[in-house]
Amino acid sequence: MKQPRPHILIVEDNPAHREMLRKVLGDLDLDVDCRENGKEALAYLQDKQPSLIFLDMKMPVLDGLATLEEMKKHGIQIPTVAMTAFSDLDDAVQAMKLGAVDYLRKPTALNTLHSLIETYTQIDLQPEETRDLGIPPGYQFSSPLMLQVLGELKRIAQSEVSVLLHGETGTGKEVLAELLHHWSPRASGPLVPVNIAAIPETLLESELFGHARGAFTGADRERRGRVEEADGGSLFLDEIGELALALQPKLLRVLQTKSFSRLGEGKVRSSNFRLVSATHRDLEEGIREGWFRQDLYYRIAVITVEIPPLRERKEDILALAQKFLDRGSEGRKRLSTEAEELVLRYSWPGNIRELQNTMTRAFILAPGEVILPDSLPPTLTKDPPSSPSEDGGTILPLAELEKQAILNALAKTKGNRSEAARLLGISRRSLLYRLKDLRNEGLL
Repeated sequence: MKQPRPHILIVEDNPAHREMLRKVLGDLDLDVDCRENGKEALAYLQDKQPSLIFLDMKMPVLDGLATLEEMKKHGIQIPTVAMTAFSDLDDAVQAMKLGAVDYLRKPTALNTLHSLIETYTQIDLQPEETRDLGIPPGYQFSSPLMLQVLGELKRIAQSEVSVLLHGETGTGKEVLAELLHHWSPRASGPLVPVNIAAIPETLLESELFGHARGAFTGADRERRGRVEEADGGSLFLDEIGELALALQPKLLRVLQTKSFSRLGEGKVRSSNFRLVSATHRDLEEGIREGWFRQDLYYRIAVITVEIPPLRERKEDILALAQKFLDRGSEGRKRLSTEAEELVLRYSWPGNIRELQNTMTRAFILAPGEVILPDSLPPTLTKDPPSSPSEDGGTILPLAELEKQAILNALAKTKGNRSEAARLLGISRRSLLYRLKDLRNEGLL
């Protein structure tokens, strides 16, 4: 039987953020209402009973804290999540003291948003089927964790908001940018990639915005920049955390006005593009340390998508490995059972890029069609750590050890999921995925 859909109230004065949340939650088949400030929300709550409220802290007329105080005074007991910028976490702490059940940092990470809805409404937002994602041929995804990411990505693709893909080096952020563009209304336009880390700082402004003839030594002809080339499509800025501080206000202006000038030219040009960015760096830390602008961060990360590392999506490993072998050996080589076990056991700190390089090495070195362990790098074939049960202790199934580690981490951090994920050495998304299983088993 289909679950009844919860009713969500969004109280947010920023029109762009409010409409983004309305669309994302509406696409999940949730009943969504929006109000612009606390006064409107309180009037709404006089005769409506939503399942969950997302309440912004900084609003005119009546802000979030004052709204919570009024709700408490009038005995309104509806689960409320405080929404706040990462730099205003004191408001989130105060909101929790006034009765908020949790907080959501802006820019919004969709996995966190989904988890909060699942936690406080007891509804399962995961799609029953994943085959309707419409993944184009040539892309390889089997992991439930990664399919969850793709489901989010496809929903985001229908909007025009800027998206930040965040994940470790080698996790396939460029591939996800391609899929985002493919699923978007801009799919017929160009996808223009720019790897900021690969372009010298002195050339990057010209690369992005183009230049006029004679703008600098060697500029013997005019040149269109990547921003201009992306008109009607999507601009993908990879490694945006490497963007020089001096160039950040220039990119910010383009995002605000969709207008720019080529280097050495006074003419103002326009370009209508959708921005997708990617980084492995912590941009919030960059804001605190002064190497990344806060205003630019909020422009590029209207929605943040966390990409899980390969070690957390083991279902993808063997399929990807065979794909890379097929590409290099034209389908003539495969891993032996022993080699597969080694590949699955390894943690892949370099993620998909390291796996691809390893398979390239293997099909070159392997003399026959079956790749044996001796064709794999020493990092994969060295002996695993000795078992902790060699002293005669009881051996627990790996799944039980994982459950206990998660429960211990949550207890130690008093339920703070971000801190618990850091303690466990996994991504927040991976922890949220595991918590869903624990809830289904009645352990939470």
